[in-house]
Amino acid sequence: MSTDSSRGEFVDKTVQIKRCAAVVKGGRRFSFAAMVVVGDGRGKVGWGYAKANEVPPAVEKAQKQASRAMVSVPLVGAESIPHYVRARFGSADVMLMPADAGTGVIAGAAVRAVCEAAGIKNVITKSFGTSNQVTVVKATIKALTQLKTQADIERLRGVTLT
Repeated sequence: MSTDSSRGEFVDKTVQIKRCAAVVKGGRRFSFAAMVVVGDGRGKVGWGYAKANEVPPAVEKAQKQASRAMVSVPLVGAESIPHYVRARFGSADVMLMPADAGTGVIAGAAVRAVCEAAGIKNVITKSFGTSNQVTVVKATIKALTQLKTQADIERLRGVTLT
């Protein structure tokens, strides 16, 4: 369940909406939790998870949280990632691999939402372990924060790469 909207310069993708029920004296009281990914489409992406008694306030709270917690992602060439990367968050294990121009985003719903919000146009991904969308999104963003450009590696090593 991934819906997207655009507000200003940001791209919002709702990854998951969950309904929770609390049993009270008069019956059941429902609340809603929303997982939202926000990006600018040019290398910045963040996630937010919020709860409220109705769906729209939960989504708004998650969008606000996501826009505050954005991280930068280095993009190269045909809007792809610079190198292969793999990251774990809990039992979610996500692999991201650069792809040539025209490949598109080959990914599941949760990883696709993060990649499209970040502005990554060509990438091949694989998700191992859990299928829980919340932990898959967190693992994907953890993987994206591990990316380094060639200039970063040259500076860190003190050498010139060809």
